[in-house]
Amino acid sequence: MEQIQTFFGYHKALTQLLHGRGFTGQNKRKKLEALSALCGELLKVDNVSIWTLSPCAHRLDREVLYPPLSTNPNPGFSLSRDRHPAYFLALDAADIICAEEVCSDPRTRSFHPYYPDASRPVVSMLDAPIFDGNRLSGVICLEHRQSRQWSLADIACVTAIADTISLINTHEAWLNSRKELDYITHHDDFTGLLNLRSLRNHIQQQIEQQTPVSFALLWFDIDRLNAINNGMGQQVGDAVVSEVAARLRGMLLPGKEMVARVGGDEFAMIYRFPAGEATMDETVATILETVNYPISVGEQKVQVSASIGISLFPGDGGDVSTLLRHSESAMYHAKACGRRQAQYYNQDISTTAKARFLLESQLTDAIAHHGLSVFYQPIMSADGSAVVSAEALVRWQHETQGFMSPADFLPLAYETGLIAALDLWVLNQVCRDIQRAREQDLPMPPVAVNLSADSIMDPQLADKVWESLQRYQVLGTQLELEVIEDAIKGDSTVLRCTLEELVRMGITLSIDDFGTGYSSLLRLKNLPFTKLKIDRSFIQDLPGDPDDCAITLSILGMARGLGLKVVAEGVEHGEQEAWLQHQGCDYLQGFKYHKPMPVDDFLELPITA
Repeated sequence: MEQIQTFFGYHKALTQLLHGRGFTGQNKRKKLEALSALCGELLKVDNVSIWTLSPCAHRLDREVLYPPLSTNPNPGFSLSRDRHPAYFLALDAADIICAEEVCSDPRTRSFHPYYPDASRPVVSMLDAPIFDGNRLSGVICLEHRQSRQWSLADIACVTAIADTISLINTHEAWLNSRKELDYITHHDDFTGLLNLRSLRNHIQQQIEQQTPVSFALLWFDIDRLNAINNGMGQQVGDAVVSEVAARLRGMLLPGKEMVARVGGDEFAMIYRFPAGEATMDETVATILETVNYPISVGEQKVQVSASIGISLFPGDGGDVSTLLRHSESAMYHAKACGRRQAQYYNQDISTTAKARFLLESQLTDAIAHHGLSVFYQPIMSADGSAVVSAEALVRWQHETQGFMSPADFLPLAYETGLIAALDLWVLNQVCRDIQRAREQDLPMPPVAVNLSADSIMDPQLADKVWESLQRYQVLGTQLELEVIEDAIKGDSTVLRCTLEELVRMGITLSIDDFGTGYSSLLRLKNLPFTKLKIDRSFIQDLPGDPDDCAITLSILGMARGLGLKVVAEGVEHGEQEAWLQHQGCDYLQGFKYHKPMPVDDFLELPITA
C-alpha cells in the first residue's frame, strides 16, 4: 500500500511538471534538465543522467547530468559498447537495469568504480532505455553511492520518465521532419529521408542564389548489398539500408545540410564548408567511420561498408545534372579502387565512367544473348601424362575491342552485381557442352566451374544447379564447383546447407586460390570440400623461393591431414613439375601442359574419362 501511495505521489509530481506552462514552452534540453532534476528529487538519488545513443549504436554520450558538475557545466562523457558489452545488450533487449550492487551485477560490473574518485564510487544503479519509435535512442541512469533496493515505485517512476523522453524525441523528430519535408512526395517512404526530387530542387536553389556559395555533393553506395540480400535474406538487406539511413541522418556534422535516399542502396548528402571547422578529408573520415561500423540485425552481425563519390560546386559542375552525374561517377571510381573509401571527381574519372557504363551494358547483353564463350584448361594426373579433369574459364570476344581478358571484365561483373548471372551462364554452358559430348559419344572428364561469393551465398543456388543438371541430363559427378577461399570465411547456416545439398547431388567441391585468403582448420574440417587448389602465386617461383616452398609444403601437409586432394595451378616448366611430383601433389595444371582452349579442341585430346 505504501508503494502504491509513493507511486501516485511520483505520478502527480510528473504530471504537474509536464502540464506546467514553463515546461511546454521550453526547448528539448531544458525539458530533459527539468525531468532529470525532478527524478533526482523524487527518488533522492545522488545523480541522474540522460544519455544519447550514437548513430552507429556503439557509444552512449551523456547529454544531461543532475546535479550538474560545478567545475564543468558541460556534462560530456561517453560509454562504449566494446568496454561494456553486457550493459549494452541489456539495453538492446529493452531491459530495465535494476542493479542493487553495481560491482556484482553482470550487466554493470564493468562500470566499477564508475568515477575516477574511487573513494566514492557508485554502488547502485537503476537504468531505463529510451526509444525513438522502435529504435533504441538512449538511456536514463539513476546512481546512488550507497547500496539500495529499488522499489516497484522507483522502477515505475523512472520508466514513466523514460517514456516521456521517448515522446519528446518523437515529437522533436516530427517537428524536424515538417521543417525538412514540404510534401509527402518529397521524401522516401522507407527511410523517411528526402528523395532524389527534393535533392535536385535543393541543389537548384543553392545554384540560383544571388551569391552562390560553394558546397560538396557526396554520393553514397552501400557495398555488396546484393550479396547481403542473397546470403542473409531481403529482410536483413532492408535492415542494413534502414540503419545506414539512420546513421547518415543522425550524424551531427557542422555543415551537413541534407541527406537524401536516391536509389535502392544509394544516398546523397549536401555539405557546406563551415568556417573554422574540420577539413573535408576529416569530415569524410568521420562519415566512413560511422557508416562502416558493423550493424547488428537480430543475432547476426553484418559487416557493412560504403563507397563515396564527391563533386564540388562550382568547380565540378554548374548545374544539377552535371553535379549528380559527376558525384556518381566518383562513387563508382571509389568502388573500382577497392570500395570502403571516398574519391573526388576529376575529368579522368568522367572518361572512365562513360566507358564503364557502356561496357556494363554490353556485358549484360553478352550474358543474356550468349555473347560469351567457355574455354577449358586441362587438369593433369600427378605424373603429368593424362587429362583427368578440366577447369571452365569464361572468355569474351568483344565486337569492337576484340579478345578481352577476364581481368578486364570480371571485376566489372562483381562491382555491378552481374557476377552471379555470369556464374550461372557458365554453369549452363558447361552442361550444354557435356550434353553435346555425350551425344557425339566423346569422353568428357569432370569439369570445374568457378563460383563467386555472391553465388555461393545465394540460398537458391542448389535449386538452380539442380535445374541445370536436369535440363541437360548431366550427372552431378560430372561437375566440380570451385569457391574462392574468402567466400567461406563466414560460417553461415545458408552456406553450410547449400554445400551439403550440392554434395548430395554428387558434385565435388573444391577451394580455389587457396592460401590467398583465410580459412580456419575447423571450418575446412566441417565443410564438405574434398580438394584444394594452390594459388599460382605460390607456384611460379618454385623451387627457387624458400618461402613459397615452405607455404606449398604446409598446404600439402594440411591437406593430407584433412583427407583433401591438391591441385597445383600455374605449372609452367619442368622444375616446378618435378618438385611438386616429389612432394606428392595429386594434380597439376598450367601452360606446361595445355593453355585454355575451345571445347572442340579440348574434346580432341586423349582424355581419361
